[in-house]
Amino acid sequence: MLDTQHIKAFVDIVGQENIYTDKAHLIAYSYDATRSKFEPDAVVFPRDEKDVSEILRYCNEHNIIITPRGAGSGFTGGSLGINGGIILGFEKHMNKILEIDMDNMVAVVQPGVINMDLQKKALEHGLFYPPDPASEEHSTIGGNVGENAGGMRAAKYGITKDYVMALRAVLPSGEIIRAGKRTIKDVAGYNIAGILIASEGTLAVITEITLKLIAKPKFTKTAFGVFPSVKEAMSAVYKTFAEGITPVAMEFLDNLSIRAVEERFHKGLPKEAGAILITDVDGSALNVLDEQMQKIDEVFKQNGCSEFKIAKDENEAKDLWFARRNCSQSITIYGSKKLNEDITVPRSKLPRLLEKIDETAKKYGVLVPCFGHTGDGNVHTNVMVDGSNPEELKKGHEAIEEIFKITVDLGGTLSGEHGIGISKAPFMRLAFTEQEMELFRAIKKAFDPNNILNPHKMGL
Repeated sequence: MLDTQHIKAFVDIVGQENIYTDKAHLIAYSYDATRSKFEPDAVVFPRDEKDVSEILRYCNEHNIIITPRGAGSGFTGGSLGINGGIILGFEKHMNKILEIDMDNMVAVVQPGVINMDLQKKALEHGLFYPPDPASEEHSTIGGNVGENAGGMRAAKYGITKDYVMALRAVLPSGEIIRAGKRTIKDVAGYNIAGILIASEGTLAVITEITLKLIAKPKFTKTAFGVFPSVKEAMSAVYKTFAEGITPVAMEFLDNLSIRAVEERFHKGLPKEAGAILITDVDGSALNVLDEQMQKIDEVFKQNGCSEFKIAKDENEAKDLWFARRNCSQSITIYGSKKLNEDITVPRSKLPRLLEKIDETAKKYGVLVPCFGHTGDGNVHTNVMVDGSNPEELKKGHEAIEEIFKITVDLGGTLSGEHGIGISKAPFMRLAFTEQEMELFRAIKKAFDPNNILNPHKMGL
């Protein structure tokens, strides 16, 4: 608990209207998409970078834990104050797009900016910010950077780290640092910006982000293919790329996901299909897009596709993407508790990965609907159980651990975009040696010697 002296100190820094200790705020900031709950001692809203610096300096001197938080939409507990302390929220004040630099195709934003708001602002200037996590309508850019968020368009355009040019951040000591430059090339010194990306708020508090923008594609086409099995769909994914086609997105739904979306939203998906693939291509010339779609059609049909359909208009394309974007909420028909993981493997290993996941589901007697970004090898596996049944929960967690082992054995990783937080922390030992974990701890200590910034996340 924070005593009155500490509360008064924070009031002196940010003003009475920007610190909350009432029960309603503590509950509101106690959970994220994991549904785990940890109440902080206070919620503090800095007005600017100077406030952040003063807050961190005070907390460092008095060993008060700080958890930076964006929209709280994460799936791994990264923004939960598991040890109390203060939640540092950016949505109230530090939520501005500071600049759209047309000449250099750069955006400068504060951490509380909503991803979709930046996308819309860039489009107004004829520019494009590609990273589009499923939470784009409410997740913040600061949170996207902290977790290195991806999205549907990652297959062609990459993920958040590919667009971060520079950061401003505050160290636990209160010192303000700049990492990176507003230049296309910068090889001077260590890549501190790269270290801060995906650090989940454990090293420093990011206060300003400089992002690369690109020219807006003139045309986009959407299509989907229907497959008799997941294995054939997964083969079609990596063989499409091997043919020299780079779709903007290549997303899949397995049969359980298709059925769930249809039960909830009635979008006309083929309920008997083993899997469907949804893909986008874009570019500056329609004839090139037509050629790409023709080649995708050929590859899909060579791998068992029974139906290939190109969306005839924007509404039909939106319907297809609606189905994909609403998989996560739809599959809750299979259980009250969703153990949601975002494993990633090399694309060529996708058929084997999905085959082994199916074997694991049968072994433990659980349903595991899968969907996700197969264009970059990122599969969302969802072990569905009855959250009120301890035996089912135990089986579910055992299945998850086995799936992680399979993923690592296939040369994959524990997380493609959600991060580690507290949910995946116990499994870091599967993916990293003790020497590697010690290196992570040494980096943490170099930035945060008193361990006040988001401690005990990522297995550190």
